[in-house]
Amino acid sequence: MYTEEVMDHFKNPRNVGEIKDADGVGEVGNAKCGDIMKIYLKIDEKDIITDVKFLTFGCGSAIASSSMATELIKGKSIDEAVALTNKAVVEALGGLPKAKVHCSVLAEQAVKSALYDYSQKTGKQIKGIENYKPEDPHEH
Repeated sequence: MYTEEVMDHFKNPRNVGEIKDADGVGEVGNAKCGDIMKIYLKIDEKDIITDVKFLTFGCGSAIASSSMATELIKGKSIDEAVALTNKAVVEALGGLPKAKVHCSVLAEQAVKSALYDYSQKTGKQIKGIENYKPEDPHEH
C-alpha cells in the first residue's frame, strides 16, 4: 500500500522540529482528516533556504509528505521553493494512495504559507505567491 520511500520518511522523518528565530512560518490544516502542518524557514541574504524544519500532527502520509517537502526545498532558492508542487512531493515519495494525496497538497500549502509569512515580515515580493491567501488551519 505504501512505498518504501513513504515508510522511510514516516519512520525516519527528516528536518523535524522548530526554528526559534525562523524567517518564515507557515501553518495549514485540514479538520476533516485532522492533519496540521507547520513549516519553519531560515532564509539567507541570497534568498536561499538554509534551514527548514516541520512539525506535523497527522497520519503517516502527512508526516512523510512534510518530511519530503522539507528535503525538496532545503538549500534551494525561494523561487525554487515557490515552484514546489504536491505532484513533485508525491513523485519523490514514489506515490501515495489516492485517499492520501491531500497530505501532499497540505505540504505544498505549508511551504507557500511559510514563504508568504516571510514576504510579509520582510516586505520582499515573491513571484508566485502575490495572490496567496493564507488559510486558517482551523477553518477546514
